Amino acid sequence: MIQKERIKALNNKGINKGAYVLYWMQSSQRAEYNHALEYAIAKGNELRQPVIVFFGITAHFPEANERHYAFMLEGLKEVKLSLEKRGIPMVVHHKSPEVGAIPLAKKASLVVVDRGYLRIQRQWRSIVAERIDCPLIQVESDVIVPVEETSPKEEYAAATIRSKIHKKLGGFLVPLKPSVPTVKSLSFDFDSFDISDVRKALSKLPIDRSVKKVSSFQGGTKEARKRLELFLEKKIDDFPELRNDPTLDYVSQMSPYLHFGQISPLFIALRASETKSPGREAFLEELIVRRELSMNFVFYNQNYDSFEAVPEWAKKTLRAHRKDKRQYIYTLEEMESAKTHDPYWNAAQKELVIKGKMHGYMRMYWGKKIIEWSRTPEEAFRIALHLNNKYELDGRDPNGFAGVAWCFGKHDRPWGGRPIFGNVRYMNDNGLKRKFDANEYVKRMNTTVLKMRTI
Repeated sequence: MIQKERIKALNNKGINKGAYVLYWMQSSQRAEYNHALEYAIAKGNELRQPVIVFFGITAHFPEANERHYAFMLEGLKEVKLSLEKRGIPMVVHHKSPEVGAIPLAKKASLVVVDRGYLRIQRQWRSIVAERIDCPLIQVESDVIVPVEETSPKEEYAAATIRSKIHKKLGGFLVPLKPSVPTVKSLSFDFDSFDISDVRKALSKLPIDRSVKKVSSFQGGTKEARKRLELFLEKKIDDFPELRNDPTLDYVSQMSPYLHFGQISPLFIALRASETKSPGREAFLEELIVRRELSMNFVFYNQNYDSFEAVPEWAKKTLRAHRKDKRQYIYTLEEMESAKTHDPYWNAAQKELVIKGKMHGYMRMYWGKKIIEWSRTPEEAFRIALHLNNKYELDGRDPNGFAGVAWCFGKHDRPWGGRPIFGNVRYMNDNGLKRKFDANEYVKRMNTTVLKMRTI
């Protein structure tokens, strides 16, 4: 079932007498539980036409590097094979997506595209909608409740969006059944960028190679599902109590896969609901309410990637304390190299650089300390966002932007006044030690670093 609220025409063009229905895949990089793909198949069956899937790889996505491209290509290789099993070819071009989609649309009856919330993703879709001569239909598949359906405005916090999401949830939390294409299309002959050998494909892309692929995460839907099943079988029961302990592994590890659309949030939610686990509600709160709050933020706030996105009360209090004495001030280079006086912060930064994903609780502490050790709050915001986007596999997306902004007061409330922070929430190492064995966390990360140096 594809709810009408997921579907939006991005132009007013009429259906052409083309040779195929084109699905321009970009955000939903998967062959299952993909509303945009299933919509394209349904339209192809109506028109008695085959479906062609297109993916455009730009080498210049803002702040992306080899780490991100390797993970994405691992997933796309799997998608291509999965689509072929359904009789659908996948055409990959080493071109900016909007540049590649326009010529392919010339022979299409209509074009279907999934949804992206970032500025550049919306620009791509606007350009294609304007320049093609057939309909461009956007189908949302990367949130459970579409953003505008939840709220017509930017929400203040989880507390204000929660009831709005839950009010609509029943109508959207329903399974998506795969369709069978009635017209196969594997006989079409398109030029395509070869991704069958990920390492070889990666070597052909003129990308930023300053941050290398991680060994801790393998891209693709199969790996995402394997990690999800492990979490649901062995960890979700204790998720509410143990998720904030970085010395344990009681988080789902789904964020990199959600970032690249390699797994559906709807599929995850349905599987979690089936468990009847006592940890289910806490997990669904993170997956649905918190994640979709970040989508709301990026969609309605055009300043999502700058300090200007911070609430007025937080900007005012941080700026009022900008001249407060700071015991330590570190440069971007010192922070990036994990050369601060704080062993817990350094361990978190090492985890980020080595693993490509920092534990969520440590990421909060990490961001708060950057505020404390930077000359101004504006500089702190730039440093935190830069490091997050450069090293996190799940950086450069709504969750990442919202997570950094949270450290500066976004989606939070005023707290008691302190130097430097004013009324913005403060965190210190004593708080870490009350929650978990912080020294064990440091020890483990230092051991990991030593192992990496001997490889």
